[in-house]
Amino acid sequence: MNISIIGTGNVGSSLAQGWLKSGHKVAFGVRDPHTFGGGKLPGLSTVQAKTVEEATEGADVIVISAVPQAVHEIASSLGDVSSKIIIDTMNSVRVKPDPYNNTTEALVALTNCKDIVKCFNTTGAENMANPNYGIMRIDMFYAGDSAKAKETAAQLAKDLGFENVYDFGGSDKFQLMEHFAMSWINLAIMQGYGRDFAFKIVKRQTSESN
Repeated sequence: MNISIIGTGNVGSSLAQGWLKSGHKVAFGVRDPHTFGGGKLPGLSTVQAKTVEEATEGADVIVISAVPQAVHEIASSLGDVSSKIIIDTMNSVRVKPDPYNNTTEALVALTNCKDIVKCFNTTGAENMANPNYGIMRIDMFYAGDSAKAKETAAQLAKDLGFENVYDFGGSDKFQLMEHFAMSWINLAIMQGYGRDFAFKIVKRQTSESN
């Protein structure tokens, strides 16, 4: 896939590295490609930087991994995204993109994209870079109304090494996804467990009765 990532922080960079290793084509959408320092990021020296609109034009999938207060500016820079898939990895933990409750709700309202999904927001960049924990691989989660966007997000999560991708539901679960992210942040940062832990769904095996 041709993937454009808007945002070059820890999450965006980790996702880029993982997808490059999986054989996807990745570009960064930035304000000013001429001053972009992404070539100095480990493993990303070959990633091309483009303006947000240029990156959007050449992308099958647009991954937005910026700060919530930039959502309005990003949405206005995307151009026509009616045929694209948008994956929102952001969380409105401290700042909301007023007047919207969360970043994904804002993207639905501010763009003409019909295939939007919230994913890759519920854990830290360290787990994006390495979802392997000994003998098990951790899980990822998503929410949205577009089956096409969900299918794509699930495939990209598995390409990174996540074992399972669980469906939180439709667009009414965007806020729940952000609360789930806050649970990870609370444990990792506020409660001092550190960033090297993740959520894993386990199911009890039941034997069939005779």
